[in-house]
Amino acid sequence: MPTVLGFEGSANKIGVGVVRDGKVLANPRRTYVTPPGTGFLPGDTARHHRAVILDLLQEALTEAGLTSQDIDCIAYTKGPGMGAPLVSVAVVARTVAQLWNKPLLGVNHCIGHIEMGRLITGATNPTVLYVSGGNTQVIAYSEHRYRIFGETIDIAVGNCLDRFARVLKISNDPSPGYNIEQMAKRGKKLVELPYTVKGMDVSFSGILSFIEDAAQRMLATGECTPEDLCFSLQETVFAMLVEITERAMAHCGSQEALVVGGVGCNVRLQEMMETMCQERGAQLFATDERFCIDNGAMIAQAGWEMFRAGHRTPLSDSGVTQRYRTDEVEVTWRD
Repeated sequence: MPTVLGFEGSANKIGVGVVRDGKVLANPRRTYVTPPGTGFLPGDTARHHRAVILDLLQEALTEAGLTSQDIDCIAYTKGPGMGAPLVSVAVVARTVAQLWNKPLLGVNHCIGHIEMGRLITGATNPTVLYVSGGNTQVIAYSEHRYRIFGETIDIAVGNCLDRFARVLKISNDPSPGYNIEQMAKRGKKLVELPYTVKGMDVSFSGILSFIEDAAQRMLATGECTPEDLCFSLQETVFAMLVEITERAMAHCGSQEALVVGGVGCNVRLQEMMETMCQERGAQLFATDERFCIDNGAMIAQAGWEMFRAGHRTPLSDSGVTQRYRTDEVEVTWRD
């Protein structure tokens, strides 16, 4: 019964999780929150992570009721993500692995999301919509790789939402995307926005530029409310995502869809995906904010799968990479 401890810190969330044979024993997390109208810078985010990571480690062990002797492997996020936060967490993971004399595993952040989603929902072989602040991909498993069928050609959908939140000075607590979601529920007017799907890929930079330019003018003239703009942005970008996911499902003959990543806990996105799946006679799988949003348990779960399959990361290769594509990893733990 391998027990794996996972460190995640690729963006503004820092988490430490413990997983044993498909059971999440602990999953504490902290978030670096910046003032409204601002984003989070790599250096500041890394300082936040360094300040809390050891407390989180102790909290995770206490919550799981374990000691260092009970841990079989240390997993950490190798990438993709922001450089400084990734490095700050990798240094701690390497140090802990050496102090405790445990094997080390560098995990792909995207695959962490997928494996966590599969574990929590019970989905067997889904087409995956992975949507977050840094990534937007439609993925399906084939021949020991998670193949990318479509993706953003510029910015991620979560980044589009976050940057629009800065235009309206929407709070970053608990997250700009969550606050946009709540405002969108009160929107009543659908403002026409650019809709950019290019084959299996999507583009969000144009819609962001358009709404950034038009927002203040439309608000000043009373054409719409901030809630209307939040509603319109969500409806448009989510429709784009549903379209390319359905096309991938048709190509793969898939009867399962799984939504993962921080944007994946948006209830409106889940509703739109559910409607599409029902019309196809397919089933939608999704999780809540405990497991959609970046967390340590997802890295522990992917590490658990890799550990059982015989993967190990030597110290000489235990660095980080800001660009680490989902399809670069050989998925030896699946048939």
